[in-house]
Amino acid sequence: MAIGVLAHLFGKLPYDQLAKRVAENGFEYVQLAIWKAIDGYDFSNPGKLNPGLVRNIRKEFDKHGVSVSVLACYLHMFDRDREKRKLNMERFKELIRYAPQFGSTIVAAEVGKRPNSSFTDQDWRVLKENLIDLLKEAEKWGVTLAIEPATGHMIGDAPTLYKMIQEIPLSNFAVVIDAGNLVTKDNFQRQDEIINEAFELLGDRVVACHAKDRLIIDGKIETVAPGQGDLNYSLYLELAEKYKPSVDIIMEKATSDEMLECKNFLENKRQEAVQKISFNEKA
Repeated sequence: MAIGVLAHLFGKLPYDQLAKRVAENGFEYVQLAIWKAIDGYDFSNPGKLNPGLVRNIRKEFDKHGVSVSVLACYLHMFDRDREKRKLNMERFKELIRYAPQFGSTIVAAEVGKRPNSSFTDQDWRVLKENLIDLLKEAEKWGVTLAIEPATGHMIGDAPTLYKMIQEIPLSNFAVVIDAGNLVTKDNFQRQDEIINEAFELLGDRVVACHAKDRLIIDGKIETVAPGQGDLNYSLYLELAEKYKPSVDIIMEKATSDEMLECKNFLENKRQEAVQKISFNEKA
């Protein structure tokens, strides 16, 4: 049961070196955020991507037996600065157009963090309009747009994402689940309830899961590598396998010294989840 990894955990590298490092650490697939992971190119404005460059990137990853599971495009979708928002949407659409050439049909995103003031109805309308625009663009290219709910973002929890999906009933509107993004210092003791709720509401739309861990230290919630915190991974991965068997699990947090141990932890937990589901089905 293979585990994937965020490509930029290895740092920002030339794509040939990046592909080699990923493979050397035993990962078969990645989530690739090109402007975080690939050195040598300025992707801050649209127009740099082209078929030749993408083909060369994919060729290096293929050579090392690594596939691109998800392309990441973490850009603010409802920025109140119209010009910044326009630029973000142009960059997003460019990545959508090239996703199939990377070998992926999934582009994932968080929608944008809370501004200094509270979210407004206008923020929601702008976000909804932009999501519809991106989903329609994605549909043209056979691409799925997967939104990841994350605390502090306008779509910060499972019920809010579910609400948006009900308002935009398009079939290529999918979900990335990260249990670590759904727990806070205030709800951490209810994490089982939060994780169950996420899969009950969104499980049928999940296309990938992220893996990091959470820990409460001195009253604050901290992010740590998988297996080093108190997140209920047994429940999380059991639900992931129950709703989406063999779904891609992408490791989010680990230093180079921690990667092997964390990868083994996730693989073992995942295998336990598969065995438990199989046992319950036979019982």
